[in-house]
Amino acid sequence: MQLTRYQTTSPGETVISFPRLECWNAKTKVATVAADVNKKRVLCRIPLTLLRERFGASPEEPMQAVTTHRLTIQEAARKLIENESFEEDGSVWIGAQDI
Repeated sequence: MQLTRYQTTSPGETVISFPRLECWNAKTKVATVAADVNKKRVLCRIPLTLLRERFGASPEEPMQAVTTHRLTIQEAARKLIENESFEEDGSVWIGAQDI
């Protein structure tokens, strides 16, 4: 039998994790990476224009840039979540100033 330690969070502590869930919306030209924040899903969105500008993403394969630069995108999303910079729909929008 393998024992694991159950960790509890302190009141007010935010727990953020990033499951490997991402998608591309060809109509809006926005990539979405999922975050779990205190067991609730938050969508983290980044536009193609920024993917091209920062990471050299191609319009034909934008998700390749998301996969390659996932940690940078996650860190930008984490900062927005910690600062509670949510859009009206509860998502976070990653802009040029965030990366």
